[in-house]
Amino acid sequence: MKIGEIMPLDREIILNEGRKTVCIDVANTGDRPIQVGSHFHFFEVNKLLSFDREKVYGMRLDIPSGTSVRFEPGEQKSVQLVEIVGNRAVYGLNDLTSGNIDEKRDTAISMAKEKGFKEV
Repeated sequence: MKIGEIMPLDREIILNEGRKTVCIDVANTGDRPIQVGSHFHFFEVNKLLSFDREKVYGMRLDIPSGTSVRFEPGEQKSVQLVEIVGNRAVYGLNDLTSGNIDEKRDTAISMAKEKGFKEV
C-alpha cells in the first residue's frame, strides 16, 4: 500500500441514492464551448445554455464530484441533474440566488429574466 492510496471495495459505488433527479435536454446556443462543474447550481449556468431553467431550480449535475460536462457550440445533449441537499445555500456563480435557494426562488427567476438568461 502506498501513502494516500485508495483501496475501493469490489462493488459499484452509487452516487446520490434516493435523491430527486431529472433528465433534461440542454443546447449551447453560443459560439464558444461551455463547461459546467459538478456542484454548480444548474439554474445559474451560462445564459447561452438553453433549457427549462425553472424546472431545474435547486439542482446540480448528477456526476462525480470534481468532474464537469462540456457543451460545444451548437451542441445539444441530455444531462441528469440531482437536487442540492444540505443547507441548500448557494453563493457566487451568476449571483442569482446568493443564499438559501428555497427562500430566493421567485427573486432568482425574475433576475434571470432581467439578465437575459435563455428559457426562463
